[in-house]
Amino acid sequence: MTKPEFIPAAMGTRVTVHALHVGDRINTMGFEGEALSAVPLAVKVAKTGMAVLFRYGVVVLIGLSPSDENGFLEKLNPRIGGKLARFEEEAAIVALAGDPEDQVQVGGPIQLLDMSPERLLVVADVLAKSVVLADGEREVAKVLEIVEPFAKELADHGRTRRNRKGVLQLIGNALLVQHRVSGRVAIGEKPDALWDRPDLERLYARLEDEYELKERVDALNRKLAVVAETANTLADIIDTRRSLRLELIVVVLIAFEIVTTFYQIYTAKGH
Repeated sequence: MTKPEFIPAAMGTRVTVHALHVGDRINTMGFEGEALSAVPLAVKVAKTGMAVLFRYGVVVLIGLSPSDENGFLEKLNPRIGGKLARFEEEAAIVALAGDPEDQVQVGGPIQLLDMSPERLLVVADVLAKSVVLADGEREVAKVLEIVEPFAKELADHGRTRRNRKGVLQLIGNALLVQHRVSGRVAIGEKPDALWDRPDLERLYARLEDEYELKERVDALNRKLAVVAETANTLADIIDTRRSLRLELIVVVLIAFEIVTTFYQIYTAKGH
């Protein structure tokens, strides 16, 4: 729920929305500040802006100066779990619309009828999902770079020298990205603000189309499926190779036992 009495008029007619993926999670329990929304937690910052905290590790800063942003991030730092070495970030300009409805122009500012918390929360939700997707896309690209040499080695030599540990790490990286995108973030779910303001559905739909959230999730899931299938195939190949080695060891041991038995029989007859 938001507090409708808060209308950040001091923001003016044009503000910057800055989304940062700072870690795996943010602890929002007991956060100090004037709360404007409970889920997600939004708090008033300084005199001109607000910050929206998403538990899956994203903070969206709205209408803040660079110094205010740095000060808020320092305050937030102890609450960040699994802090990322490199922050994924995205910025957008929000302006008051001259038209009788919210507009999302391609490559232009997001035009809102007003700067109410509900509308800003919808914008914050979309940007937060976008930066998480960007981080997932980058991580999947890194995993695919690892997959390619595996596949090329199989194509060129019909076998791979990679060990099982490397393959399991590959599977683990794929699962981590999938968990972040599909599990904690729930890209396909609509923001909680829409429960109280169904009239903002059109704004959310336009933002969702502008940032191609559905298309990016589908593309990411397809890449993750390819990575998982490749990793499973390589794991099967390695398991087969290990099984053949074990069978060869068993055969050698049986042969050794037979030779030893014949030798004992021969020496016994000799005596």
